[in-house]
Formats: sequence, C-alpha cells, structure tokens
Amino acid sequence: MDAEERRRGILATARRTGSVDVGKLAADLGISKETVRRDLNVLEEHGLVRRTHGGAHPVESAGFETTLTFRATMHVPEKSRIAAAAAELLGDAETVYMDEGYTPQLIAAALPRSRPLTVVTSSLAIASTLAASDNMTVLLLGGRVRGGTLATVDHWATRMLSGFVIDLAYVGANGISREYGLTTPDPAVSEVKAQVIRVARRRVFSGVHTKFGAVSFCRFADVSEFEAIVTDAGLPASEAHRYSLLGPEVIRA
Repeated sequence: MDAEERRRGILATARRTGSVDVGKLAADLGISKETVRRDLNVLEEHGLVRRTHGGAHPVESAGFETTLTFRATMHVPEKSRIAAAAAELLGDAETVYMDEGYTPQLIAAALPRSRPLTVVTSSLAIASTLAASDNMTVLLLGGRVRGGTLATVDHWATRMLSGFVIDLAYVGANGISREYGLTTPDPAVSEVKAQVIRVARRRVFSGVHTKFGAVSFCRFADVSEFEAIVTDAGLPASEAHRYSLLGPEVIRA
C-alpha cells in the first residue's frame, strides 16, 4: 500500500467512525505512529481532517457531510449541555429561528413551554417535535428537503425568510474560525443561513469544540455578527477568549 492509498483509507475510516486514533491506526495498518502522524498532518494540510490530541476527526467539506443520524451519536453529552445553556439565552424573544442539525434539535427541546413562542425552522425533525406543543406556533420553511439532514433549502426557503423579522436565531455551522467566520459545505444551505443572519435581530451560534478552526466550502457569516457563542469546555479558555475579542460572549458549558 503506497502513502496515497494509505491516506485515503485513513480518511475513509475517519469519515465512517467520526474520528481516528493514532495508536489504533498504527496497529491496524502495521506502521509506526510517526508515519500515521505524518499522514494525518498531510490530510490536515489539505483541509480533510482536523488534528486532535492523539488523533484526528474529519472536516466536513463540499464532498463530505455527516448525516443527522450520525450527528446524533457524536459528542451527545457535550451537545446536551450546550443546548441547555443556549436555551437560557432566549430572553424575551417571541419569534425564534431554529437551524437544522442535532444540537438545534436539543435546543428546541429545551425551550420553555410556559409561554407562547413562534418558531421558524428549516428542520422537519424540529417542526414535528414542536408542533404538538400548545404554546408553540411552528412555521416550516418550504423548499427542497435534503435527505441527510431532513432540512429545507433553495429559493423557496430564502424567499419565505425574507418576509420575516426574527427576534432570535439559533444558528449552527459545520465550521467556525476567526479568519473565515462560519462555514458550511453546501451552497444551498449557506444561502438559507445567510438569509437567517440578515433577518434576525439577535444571533446565537451553538456547536461542539471540534467545529472551531474547521473551515468548509461556503462562508455565510462573520463571528462578529453573533451576540453569543455556546460551546463545551473542550474549547480551551485561551481560544474562547480570542473569539470573544471579535464581539460575542463565549459560553463554555
């Protein structure tokens, strides 16, 4: 097996399992840990993985994006803490946008049911969860449904959003970096998210620490456009401080 074939195999494993460990890869492939580290460095240089302590995880890109089902299996405790902290930022908002994704699903489940709320969402999963709540008015954006995430996109969704003024938007992303802002692999998804940014009075980003420093294909917002970033304690305090210097409050749940 040559180096290129080996790296393709490592990338395929990372995308299938969500992460790879240097020691396990070395044992499985019969190579040294140093060779694995070099391979991971090359993959990181090409923007395909993000190095972590002792391994790496795949970066979502124009050619690769995880499904909603897969996301529901990764970093669940962290996402649950993030959701609880994000829901506490609701304030006096009466209209809320809930983005597609598993963490937004958890935030939606944590929203109070004690007072009326109008929820706008592109997510079929969120709409079906909230529609039965007595105090919830749910507006589902129209458009093409993406099979992997069960969310609507394209001009039907963006046109519908353009007629709203939303008090608070809970927005996710596949990557967030201080240099490139918030990014996502799919241009159609990026258009919906960019429209949400334009029509929302307040914006909160929520995402696990592995999203920080990752960059996907389509940029849709600057970090400075958010009042808060909610993540987990896996993001170092020093890095959280660097993001806070761009404007948002950074909460590590």
